Formats: sequence, C-alpha cells, structure tokens
Amino acid sequence: MKHFFRFYKLNFLLFRKRAFQNFLSKVNPKTFILISSLLVGILSGFAAAVLKSVVHFFQAESKQLLDTTGIPFIIYLFPLAGIIISVLIVKYFFSGKLSKGLSSLIYNIIRKKSDVPARDIFSHLFTSGATVGMGGSVGLEAPIVVIGASIGSNVSKEFKLNYHHRTLLLACGAAAGISSIFNSPIAGVVFAFEVLLPDMSISSFIPLLLASASSAVFSKLIYSGELIYLATEGWHLYALPYYLLLGIFCGFLSLYMIKINLGIEKKLENTKNTYARILTGGLLLSLIIFFLPPIFGEGYTTITSLLSNNNYGILSNSLFHNFSNPDLALIIFVFLIILLKVVATSLTIGAGGNGGIIAPSLFTGGMLGFWLAFTLRYLGVVTLNQSNFIVVGMAGILAGVLHAPLTGIFLIAEITGGYILIVPLMIVTAISYFISKYFNKYSVYTSALANRGIDFRSEKESFSLQDVNLYSLVETDFYKLTPNMKFRDLISKIQHTKRNLFPVVNAEDMLVGIVTLDDIREVMLEKEVYDVLLIYEIMNTTFQTIDITDDINKAIKIFEEKQVWNIAVVNGNKYLGFISKSNLFNKYISLWHKRRQEEI
Repeated sequence: MKHFFRFYKLNFLLFRKRAFQNFLSKVNPKTFILISSLLVGILSGFAAAVLKSVVHFFQAESKQLLDTTGIPFIIYLFPLAGIIISVLIVKYFFSGKLSKGLSSLIYNIIRKKSDVPARDIFSHLFTSGATVGMGGSVGLEAPIVVIGASIGSNVSKEFKLNYHHRTLLLACGAAAGISSIFNSPIAGVVFAFEVLLPDMSISSFIPLLLASASSAVFSKLIYSGELIYLATEGWHLYALPYYLLLGIFCGFLSLYMIKINLGIEKKLENTKNTYARILTGGLLLSLIIFFLPPIFGEGYTTITSLLSNNNYGILSNSLFHNFSNPDLALIIFVFLIILLKVVATSLTIGAGGNGGIIAPSLFTGGMLGFWLAFTLRYLGVVTLNQSNFIVVGMAGILAGVLHAPLTGIFLIAEITGGYILIVPLMIVTAISYFISKYFNKYSVYTSALANRGIDFRSEKESFSLQDVNLYSLVETDFYKLTPNMKFRDLISKIQHTKRNLFPVVNAEDMLVGIVTLDDIREVMLEKEVYDVLLIYEIMNTTFQTIDITDDINKAIKIFEEKQVWNIAVVNGNKYLGFISKSNLFNKYISLWHKRRQEEI
C-alpha cells in the first residue's frame, strides 16, 4: 500500500508538471503574469478573511473569559496574554523564526531576491491574530502585507519565474493585503509602488490592479463590513490655515513616532532574557492602557466614536471621567493618547507581539486632528469640522511615518468616502511628508535598514542586477604571473595582451598580488633591471577580493565604497579571475534595455 501511494504521488506530480508546462507553452508570458496576479489577489483576499476570523476568535474568547471571571480589571492583562501566546506560537511551531514588520520584507526584496518563506503566511496569521485579538496596541496591516507578499513570492517560485516577476507578484500580494483589509484597491496599488517596489514601471500597474481588485472583491464576499465609513462634508476656505497647521503638527509628530518606535523596540531587543522582555514590555503596556483605555487594540472603535461626535464617550472607564471640567479633561486625555500610542505600539512589538504601525499611525493622526479642532473651539478661536480634521489627520501621520503621501491620500479617501476632501488631504500629507523627510531621510521602515547600512532608495541598480550571478561576470583572460618571475617575463606578456592588469599567484594558485601598468610605468624603459627585478618586488598586495559564492550586492558595495575598477574573484583560496565595473555596468544597461523591450 505504501508503494502504491508513493507511485500515485509521483505520477500526480509528473502529471501536474507536464500539464503546467503544456499550459505555459500555449499562454503568452504577459498573459500568464496577469493570470498569476489574479490568483495571488484571490489567495491574499482569502488569507485576509482568515486573519480577521482569527482576530475575532481571540476577541470572543477574551470576552467570554471576562464575563466568566467577572473581574473587570483583568482586561488590562489581555495584551500581555496576547504577547505571551504570540511568543509561544513562534517558539514551538515556527522554530523561533518570525520576521516582523515591513523592514524585513523590504530587505528580502533587495537582498534575498524577493524570496519570502512560506512559513511567514502561517506565522503572521496566528501571531498577529493573537496579538491584535487580545488587545495589543498594533494593527493587522503589516502582517497581512507580509502574508500577501509571501503568497506572491511562493506562487512565483512554484511557477519558476525570474526575480523581477517574483518581485512583481510579491508586490501584488502586498497590494492585495492592503486592499482586502481596508477595502481600498487603489491605495493597495499605490502602497506597493511607494513603500515596496524599488523600481517602478507602467507595465506593473495592470497586475497590481488585478490583484488588488480581486482581493477586495473576494475578501468582501467572505467577510463583509466596513472598517471606517463616513460621507465627509465639504471643506471651507476659512479652514485652510488650520489645515496648514495640522500638516505641520503631523510632520513633527511623525518624526517623534519614528524615533520612539525604533528606540523602544531596539531597547527591548537588547534585553537578552526573553521572559524579562515579555514581562517588562507587557506590563508597561498594561499600565498605559489602564490609564488610557482607548490605546487598547487598534483604536478604530475610538475613531468611529469621534467621527460620530461622541466626544466624551472615550473618557469612560478612565481616571479623567469625573473631572469637573470635561472639555479640559478631554484635551489633556487626548494629548496623552497622542504621545503614548506609539509607545504602546513599540512595547507590544518589542515585547514579542506581532503587528504593524499603520493602524497606530491612522489612530494617532485621527486623534491629532480631533485634538486640534476641539482645542481651537475650546479656546474660542474657530469652530472647525471635527470629522474632516480627524480624517485628514489620519492621512497626514500615515504620510509622515511611512514617507508615503499618495498612500495616505488614497487610503483615507477610499475608506472614509472622503474624496471631497482631496485638496486638504493633499495639503496636509505634502507638508507632513516634507517635514518628516527633511529632518529624517528614512521612513519608519527604511530607518531600520539604514542602521544596517542599506539605503533602499539607492538600490535601483542592484535591483536590476539581482538575477545576475558572479559566474556570468568573471573575466579569465588574464596572464598569470608568479612571485619569482623576472620583470622581463612580464614585459614579454605585455606585448601579447590588451590587459593592463596581471594577477600574481603562488604554487597553490592562490592570489598573492596584482601588477598594473601604472605600477611599472617608471621602470619599463630601464632594460638593465629586466633580469634583476622580480615580480614580488613590484606587485601590489592591497586588492579587493570576492568569493564566487557571494551575491552581486557585495560586489556592488565594494565598487561603491572602495572606488576600485576591478575585483578579484576567488573560490575559497583559488584564483578564478576578475570582475570589472565596466562589465557590470554593461550588464546593467543590457538588462535595462531588455526589460524596456518586454514592457513595450
């Protein structure tokens, strides 16, 4: 029976392979990419629906536990419980491996050939579901982006697509993730271009649109419901100066959020004891939520309440509830929430939970918009449309934190029905983005990469060369010298080659030096030294090497940092040849031209 099943499985795999190859032979490559993007969108939409179900499962279990125990204060420990569950899931089911946040995803794109492990689908599904479902102060957006990206990456690997198509399908999965969570297909496409893709092309739009739209439709069919919805009112010219002020506030608050997020997460990561990290971060998080209950969870419920003009309802179950001056209490209360939401988010992630900063950014921006409008009215300065400022503030912080102004505009316009506010959205996001970018070159995602010496926006050349291996660039037509050769032997070789570089190798074929024409120019005409001078006396022992097993990124980095024209290539200790900057550049031009031809 065992042999029968093995035989059946083998024949099934062979049949699938032949059927797939037959399908490929009949389908135009561009058409196949479109079909693949549609498949990635549907799978990502399904994954988003499953993720929402996991979150609701943990929320229902938490509520049942709260009702069973009858202890109201136990709710403040739920986020700590969610962190513990997340850590245990990673430890016992995924061998302690979990790549959190979009910084790791961007790193995979530019350094790992867009290879996202399949385990990321399930690890993010359950860990983020537990973290958010139990009240962790994070969002589901980053996990669903990673899940969608992993789906796209693994579909492309199954179809054996090249690096550029794999990156495109990865971006399709990411766009589909945003689209399915927010029901915002346009924002999903814009997000993929602004945040993830290091290279943009018009031909990428159609697959991204297909994936994003199909994901939104499929997710809505399975799991209906709006995250936030508001038919916003029009804006008035008299409010323009206050939108400008909101943009400035958003810019500087975005800077604060980026710095705090990276600082706290790094501090907790440096805590070697896992249990100390969990307890420190989790208990501090519980303490913040105790004093400021709206920080519990993603915060969309609070935003919805404020959009409905239920301003004082957010003071319920807080220490500010019985203040004699409720307006002043609300101003102070919201201001503290604005400052501490990012702290709670960083503690959640740093302690071991899993989630993203997009939801906290939207929450903080909404609270900032409300705070500004409410404070100006309290001071008697002006009465502004509270809902409009909440909506525009959400876009402003998102633009500043992610360095993605278009994503902020379209996401908020789609999820709130706020296209009528397109002008204030443009103004606030532009100002916020400019301030954040001016004072901090990197976004919350690329800052972590910058600390590792990686500038995402300068990676376009290496992005185009990811499919190139060093074997294809190695030049071997160099005359090899030995250290004890006479200078005369070198002169005789110069006459028969167009090269101006000569490797010097020992008896084990190990590179020990190089000789260039510049090194010997002064003694070339002194014939009396031809039989006296030996190669080891004139060779240069300071040279750059790279192993044939290294990737192309290391070669690019050496060319950039060391400002050399040639790099020696070795296999272990054995000399193989050289790669040159000119050959690498020619390869880049060739690939660029080929890609442009494919897009036509």
